[in-house]
Amino acid sequence: MSFKDNFTRGAISALTNLLISTMPKKYFTTQAKSNQFMLTGNEKFSYEAGEKWTCGFGKASYTPDDYDKKTYYIAGYDSNNPVKGILDDLYARAVYLDDNRGDGGVIFCALDCVGISRKDINEIRMLALESGKLGKMKSINISSTHTHAGVDSQGLWGEKIYKCGRDEAFMANLKKQAAKAIVEAYENRKDGKLYMGYTEAEDMQADVRTPVTYDKNLTRFRFAPNDKSGDIYMVNFASHAELLGTTSLVSADFPAYLIKEIEENVPKSNAVFYNGAVGGMISAKEIKKVYRDEIDCEAYMKGFGKQLGELALSIEEETEIKPILNIKSKGIRVSGDNTVLILARYLKVLNNDIGRTEKRNKACIFSEVGYVELGEKDVAMFLVPGELFPELYNGEFLTEADSAHHRKASYKKVLKDMTDCKHKFVVGLCNDELGYILAENDFLLNDAMPYIEKATDDMDRGHYEETNSTGPNTAQVILDGIEELIESAK
Repeated sequence: MSFKDNFTRGAISALTNLLISTMPKKYFTTQAKSNQFMLTGNEKFSYEAGEKWTCGFGKASYTPDDYDKKTYYIAGYDSNNPVKGILDDLYARAVYLDDNRGDGGVIFCALDCVGISRKDINEIRMLALESGKLGKMKSINISSTHTHAGVDSQGLWGEKIYKCGRDEAFMANLKKQAAKAIVEAYENRKDGKLYMGYTEAEDMQADVRTPVTYDKNLTRFRFAPNDKSGDIYMVNFASHAELLGTTSLVSADFPAYLIKEIEENVPKSNAVFYNGAVGGMISAKEIKKVYRDEIDCEAYMKGFGKQLGELALSIEEETEIKPILNIKSKGIRVSGDNTVLILARYLKVLNNDIGRTEKRNKACIFSEVGYVELGEKDVAMFLVPGELFPELYNGEFLTEADSAHHRKASYKKVLKDMTDCKHKFVVGLCNDELGYILAENDFLLNDAMPYIEKATDDMDRGHYEETNSTGPNTAQVILDGIEELIESAK
């Protein structure tokens, strides 16, 4: 690193430290306050089955109907991209699931948005819980589908980089409708049976950063109510929902058309999509053509969603899951190393829950992790608050020779090795959006402008994702948090 680079980096660090130490108290919270609406789930996991499954589905749209009268911004690519039309609606879709063992039900809600902060998620939880319309609950989980054609729900895509792109009225309605969908899922509950199946998606994904590794499985849950009133499908698959490219049309991207394929082909059914480990970056096979605008992006996006829907419906071999639902959540504290994100919080562009560390000039971000088991060790779900690089799940790290720092990854355990469940997968962007979650041995920052300009390593590999990450230690905090959850539940 040159003297100039050292000076620039030091100046940025000093300025940020000064800013944090002088920021008013209103910008900060505590872990206890941040955890206020996080239901912690089961203290200990039990494998004694309940009498039956109870499940319900609810949905509510929050598409803005006044886009032609006020300015909303598309989130996911470039800033200052105002909405010019609506291709398809944005929804909150929620599933209520209860094993009837007496300790309460669980909500799994998915929002058609690029990401949403835990602070906003806690406000949705508060609205749902304080409605007085829910029964006993042990967990409420809210994830993002990660559409890059939704309305800005984080604030990063406004007119200027230093101006918040969130519209407060839109966000208030998003939260209201999400809470409505959650309550509706509870009110629509039926008794029935739960089945799980999965299949490999052949030649549909791409990984545009090494190591090339990702979960090829599409996992499907199907709840069949006893009264034959309509099945509920829950689908998990890992891919960035960015197939429209730099559009100015609001869209839920391919998840909307995956859901459409299921609901149009199975009478009276409802479906919801939960994204997976998409860091790395995991996207659709032809994503580079989308980036270069070499194909009809709308047709490709719709076809990709339809193909995934067909794949979900093609699953014939299913496992019936006994009514056993164990879940546990835990608050975590992530170091606020990304000075740009902290500055964005100061400018009220972002609104993540942050606090001061023991050193008043250092900031931290409060978030959470979760772990779910279904049946008698049939299924494990890792609830991760961001875009996890798949190697942190499967252990397929870059080698010492190929990683940016030319060392092996130092993690003792990756997610898949923390449990002996038969089938495992990640639910990404769940209960927070911390950005990309990278392995530390390949986490490289620009010498002069860390978290502002991307770095290039000695193998001429770009390191863009680090600029949208909270820091190199985030992965370890998340892995440790989930392992602690699993061990404490035994």
